[in-house]
Amino acid sequence: MKVGPFGVFAYTDPLDRNQVIELAQRVERLGYSTLWYPEAAGYESFTLAAFMLGETETLQLGSGIANLYARDPMAAAAGHDSLNSLYGDRFILGLGVSHPVLVESLRGHTYQKPLATMAAYLDGMEAAWAAMGKEAGGKQMVLAALGPRMLELAGARTLGTLTYNATPAHTAIARAAFGPEGLVYVEQKVCLTTDADAARAAARDSIRVHMTLPNYTNNWLRLGFDISDFEEGGSDRLLDAVIAWGTEDQIRARLQEHIDAGADQVVIQTILPEGGRSVDWQALKMFAPG
Repeated sequence: MKVGPFGVFAYTDPLDRNQVIELAQRVERLGYSTLWYPEAAGYESFTLAAFMLGETETLQLGSGIANLYARDPMAAAAGHDSLNSLYGDRFILGLGVSHPVLVESLRGHTYQKPLATMAAYLDGMEAAWAAMGKEAGGKQMVLAALGPRMLELAGARTLGTLTYNATPAHTAIARAAFGPEGLVYVEQKVCLTTDADAARAAARDSIRVHMTLPNYTNNWLRLGFDISDFEEGGSDRLLDAVIAWGTEDQIRARLQEHIDAGADQVVIQTILPEGGRSVDWQALKMFAPG
């Protein structure tokens, strides 16, 4: 699996069939290594990956993140193998424990302790691979990991991590946790505008939900922010740390900070200055590799 320096993160649930095809093919034509997409309340993660893989030739598809409560470990192991066998090893299984509101209110499961639940799930996947007569090693799988213990688990049991809503300082922490071998994929939101008010308004809209989720707020606290940074939609200090905005050079500098801190791939999620979840193609063209 070749890891390019830049990937793209995009919300796919609002898109129809033709828009999904357009997204995948345009990202591929721009030269990005990987297209990452979430699993929330719309498209099923593995089905969507198969569709986009079938509409592209070289683009890697990464589930960012597949919810482990959505399928049992054997289904995840078989899905991982099926997609890579049928589509030339272009699927990366990003796996995570999600959030209580999505697991309990939406899916009707009981949200369990994240670390123990993930460890048990990985045990189940390894047992499934053994039952199918396949080796567990070398699988193209990473974990959603922010805290030190989940990072440790990701480094020990998978290829690495895809972080989200993190900062270059956290990228350095992830790299230190993995050593030189583990893969560090880092999502970075970018808003191509020099209007501070517009950028921060769009930033507040983009992380409004995340401000209510302990996985993210706890990580921000570990990085040196405090409770006051979560008030009134987020402080300017927090927003400016999590969302890169400004000129092309200023945004490129933030992307480079992640690379300098040890990121193998910076995954760009664009935010339009006027808000919303549509892709900013101007920004993706600007920061496209090569």
